Amino acid sequence: MYGYSFSVQALLSMSVISILTALVVYYYFSSSSSFSISTASYKLEYDAVSIIPVPMIVASIDHDHASALHFTSDFKYSTRIRKTKLLTVEEGLARARASIRKAAASSSSGGNIMLSINAGGQIYQNPKAFYQSYLEMERRFKVYVYSEGEVPLVHDGPCKDIYTIEGRFIQEMEHSNPKLKTKDSKRAHVYFMPFSVTWMVKYAYKPLTYDITPLKQVVSDYVNLVSTKYPFWNRTNGADHFMLACHDWGPHATKGNPNLYNKSIRALCNANSSEGFNPTKDVSIPEIHLYSGKVPSKLLSPPPSNTSRAFLAFFAGGLHGPIRPILLNHWKNRNNTEIKVYEYLPKKIDYFSFMLESKFCLCPSGYEVASPRIVEAIYAECVPVILSENYVLPFSDVLRWEAFSVTVKVEEIPRLKEILSSIDEEEYERLKENLREVRKHFVLNQPAKRFDVFHMILHSIWLRRLNMRP
Repeated sequence: MYGYSFSVQALLSMSVISILTALVVYYYFSSSSSFSISTASYKLEYDAVSIIPVPMIVASIDHDHASALHFTSDFKYSTRIRKTKLLTVEEGLARARASIRKAAASSSSGGNIMLSINAGGQIYQNPKAFYQSYLEMERRFKVYVYSEGEVPLVHDGPCKDIYTIEGRFIQEMEHSNPKLKTKDSKRAHVYFMPFSVTWMVKYAYKPLTYDITPLKQVVSDYVNLVSTKYPFWNRTNGADHFMLACHDWGPHATKGNPNLYNKSIRALCNANSSEGFNPTKDVSIPEIHLYSGKVPSKLLSPPPSNTSRAFLAFFAGGLHGPIRPILLNHWKNRNNTEIKVYEYLPKKIDYFSFMLESKFCLCPSGYEVASPRIVEAIYAECVPVILSENYVLPFSDVLRWEAFSVTVKVEEIPRLKEILSSIDEEEYERLKENLREVRKHFVLNQPAKRFDVFHMILHSIWLRRLNMRP
């Protein structure tokens, strides 16, 4: 009797697996083109879709739940549901990829928001694909936030000053956006590790030693904790996990675990492609310096678009890194009324007022590639001039930075006046108009709002999950 019962249950279980496998095969052949990010241009190719091969799904299920594969009444219920959830996640991603591909090729103008997106279409790589992808994210994307760890190193972060975005993102994920979060870890598309590298530097790093070993150890311990307590990390070696850090040492801290560094999604301000930042899996996030936690009042409402600006270009900042000394050497203290470059602003001259009176704002990298001046320039509707090397600009998977900024090579810094003066008034007005359109994507709202910087970061993570290869 026992043997007969065993074989019937085994056959039933195998039948369930066969049906689910057939469903995945159906989606595989119905959306079989590739969905990838070009490493050469960091642009999404929206005309592509891929599905995790069926054998990989089945193999991962068998490995993760091997200890549960006992032919008992528990197996018939719990293991079947676990497999169904994993397959449902992948089926949903397949549908999303197909929907994005269809939208990218569509001639339809869509609803009111889509019309608005199209109106500012110059700032997007593919407006229709972006809008459909965003809708799919809102409809499907689920993030599981690990509860392990104690404040201040985990579940907290800075919410003002130069690393504002790190703490605000963690806070938003912890306390808001219930639609994007799930407590059912098996329905999650990605898993967020909410530790703060900035707070590690504050509480675990010994000042002036430049020894970041304690940071790497904290990261290593955290990954070890969640990977031994749950099966999710081991299922993909961390490829569907993500962390976020705005501190300059964020990339170095992730070296505490090789799989985190090489396979996980790392959302970083310091997005330097020459120092291990991989745009096919990592996410570049903007550095937003909110001194008091709020946007400076002068930048809340820039002057009307027809207001003339007295200066061609402006910069004020210290001699940090290799690029700024070149800029100051050529343009500081020049008898020039058009380009204003300072190491320190004279007394009684307001930094933001100068930005609002300048057509172009120079944004050179400091010690690291990111600069908060880029977002400040966007707020001031002062066209950013990117002076950097190996910097993967934020959201460049969907945004056309050339539509609202100017990039000047470091070796061309001596020609700044010539280059900027050659931009005619029509082109300048187009750049400034696009700045007004793109601003919403760089604003930190509390609570977060659609299409703001919080959701743009999540959208970039969503795209990496869509492109994830097993």
